[in-house]
Amino acid sequence: MNVLVTILNFISQEILNVPAYLIGIIAAIGLAALKKPAGQVISGGLKAALGYLILGAGANVVTAALDPFGQLVFHATGAHGVVPTNEVITAQAAAQFGATSAYIIVLSFVLMLLVARFTPLKYIFLTGHHMVFMSMMLALVLSVGLGAKHQLLIVIIGSLLMTVAMVAMPSFTQPFTNRVTGNDQISVGHFNSLGYALSGALGCVVGKKSRSTEDINFPKGLSFLRDSMVSTTVLMVVLYLVFAIWGAIVVPRDQLFAIFSSQAPTDYGGYIMAAFAEALQFGIGVSIILYGVRIILGELVPAFQGIAKKVVPGAKPALDIPIVFPYGPNASLIGFLASFAGGLVALGIIAVWLGPAWGVALILPGMVPHFFDGGGAGIFGNATGGRIGAIVGAFVNGILITFLPAALMGVMGSYGVANSTFGDADFCWYGTIVGHVVQLGFTPGVIGSIIVAAVLFAAAWIWQVRVVDTGWLPAKAHAAFIDEVKREEKEAARAARAAKKAASDDQPAA
Repeated sequence: MNVLVTILNFISQEILNVPAYLIGIIAAIGLAALKKPAGQVISGGLKAALGYLILGAGANVVTAALDPFGQLVFHATGAHGVVPTNEVITAQAAAQFGATSAYIIVLSFVLMLLVARFTPLKYIFLTGHHMVFMSMMLALVLSVGLGAKHQLLIVIIGSLLMTVAMVAMPSFTQPFTNRVTGNDQISVGHFNSLGYALSGALGCVVGKKSRSTEDINFPKGLSFLRDSMVSTTVLMVVLYLVFAIWGAIVVPRDQLFAIFSSQAPTDYGGYIMAAFAEALQFGIGVSIILYGVRIILGELVPAFQGIAKKVVPGAKPALDIPIVFPYGPNASLIGFLASFAGGLVALGIIAVWLGPAWGVALILPGMVPHFFDGGGAGIFGNATGGRIGAIVGAFVNGILITFLPAALMGVMGSYGVANSTFGDADFCWYGTIVGHVVQLGFTPGVIGSIIVAAVLFAAAWIWQVRVVDTGWLPAKAHAAFIDEVKREEKEAARAARAAKKAASDDQPAA
């Protein structure tokens, strides 16, 4: 009996309690269920585990690069500066909440399959990294509010909340997604659904007679911004240098150089280059994290997708936001720039008013969320409101993903001062509501969390049955305008060809 207890204790504490091992086991089980060869099962499990370990290694690099940056912002402005990056805050919290997060992922995926099988919300959420981020956010917020000792209850409530989010949010964006793609074959499974739906709705209002962004010949010189690694590094270099120069003006020399004590700058030239080097380190760390995430997804998503097809035939796959990028390449780039502009405006409001008056954290623009969320918002806005819709929708999205992360930090406990937070709208509004609910006390928090899940689920069910399943499409006026423009362009082209042919026929033979 003692041997059995020892073995079970070893398995629970040394294997199932280690997130990397647990993720590897999940991937291996999924691949085995799909009847993959033994070699592929072993390889997939190892790759998934290694991906999680790589994610942690990248987090260490990013954390080291963010520390001096946070000090720079604090010394230069007196405000606490935070870069909202999902990968970073997830990796930072993984050591404490990783096992809880992994259990939430597994249970919520099973519950999602059951919900999709037996309700009208037939969406299978397959964006693996957002599953990791959402599970970590819920594990963190619930642990802070309810107490980390209640792990089983946190896993159950977190799984319930995550299941509802995975089937509800694709439903709310589905009519707009159908307008973007022109069919109802896919859904968007990306937790910035509030930003996409709002952008699509704004497009309906402001862009009824606005031409499409895809009629614009966008400068190829800005195409490098589509590479998230490059764009993230460029932004961090700019931010680091701006605050480094700002600090050089207002902060005493000794305090300033002490920020980069590991590189021991002795003059302002060395100080500037130390800031530049740390910015590059941030880009390197994010790249390592993204590489680790890609390895995890390469094994988890195929296993989950294959199982889902067998259990829920006919369900729609809810996929990552880049799935819509081919429907609006120009809109994605315009959306990114407009979202970033919205982030800067919101940053100014926080720095000038909300920060000094209310102590709101200074949320610095994160290139990754602005690129993906802003690009997606631009595409949704363009589909319903053309160029104006793309700009306005993405700009508002940029404001959202600046203010909402600041709100989320208020319920993150000690992680609210970790120089990072979650960056997408759904993580932030959902986490903020759940966080405030669980802070009401243990019993009210538990009951309140279940009510939050029930309300969101009921709203999505009603929306699905009364709106999505009836075939409603937004922005019919804008669609009619675009059709008319296309007809006029075709008639003009036909007339030009006819005129050219007539002119050719009138030419005398040689």
